[in-house]
Amino acid sequence: MAEVEWRRMRAEELNALAKRDPIAIVPIGALEQHGPHLPVEVDALLGEEVALRTARLLDQQGIAVTVLPMLWAGVSEHHMSLGGTITLSQAAMTAVVGDICRSLTRQGFRRIVLFNAHGGNEAPLRAIARDLSPDLGAALVQLTYWLAAAEVVKPLLKSQSNVGHACEAETSLMMALRPELVAHDRIVSGLDASDSVESAASAGLYRWRSMAASTGSGVLGRPEAATRETGEALLEALPRRLAERLAEPVLWSMAA
Repeated sequence: MAEVEWRRMRAEELNALAKRDPIAIVPIGALEQHGPHLPVEVDALLGEEVALRTARLLDQQGIAVTVLPMLWAGVSEHHMSLGGTITLSQAAMTAVVGDICRSLTRQGFRRIVLFNAHGGNEAPLRAIARDLSPDLGAALVQLTYWLAAAEVVKPLLKSQSNVGHACEAETSLMMALRPELVAHDRIVSGLDASDSVESAASAGLYRWRSMAASTGSGVLGRPEAATRETGEALLEALPRRLAERLAEPVLWSMAA
């Protein structure tokens, strides 16, 4: 199996890789509160792991691929009032991700994946992909890992249809990957969230709202339903589906 981690490779190896029409995966997460039972690094830790597992599956198919180190700070203003959070402005995110992508294209990388692991990054990264793509001379794909593999996530969860926040899914993934970081005695339900604003906004309206206004615990979902077995199943299913999607030739051949 080839090395897929950018940070572990030498410059000459990366220069050679760039000549093989590789996929460069840029994982982007967050450093923010995850309720009373999970550490603040959840999004960064899980996103990098899923990205690496996805890349290794692509490598097994003979697809040249590399994964950059996780960009650990994201757009997390909505978590700031609960503490433990570092946030970037959208302007800072645009500048940093743009410069990373331009650095890649200057070295010959023409297939780039903005591999998102934090819900608050979804809209900013979609805008970045939209604005950068015409100027890069490269194919730029943006995905949020649980949304891009939603059809394999839902059947594995008991209490929700996809990833929430410090929920059954994220807690299960952490139980499988880093169980020592899960405080089982501090798990609380996130079902205290008021849905009045969300209901009003459901018909095509948007209003920004802090996480503290949605849930006093910092949790959205039911982490009490989490199990290590569910986490292990997710860690197998998510990368497999993402690798399938990223290996599709039509994804990279569509005219811009």
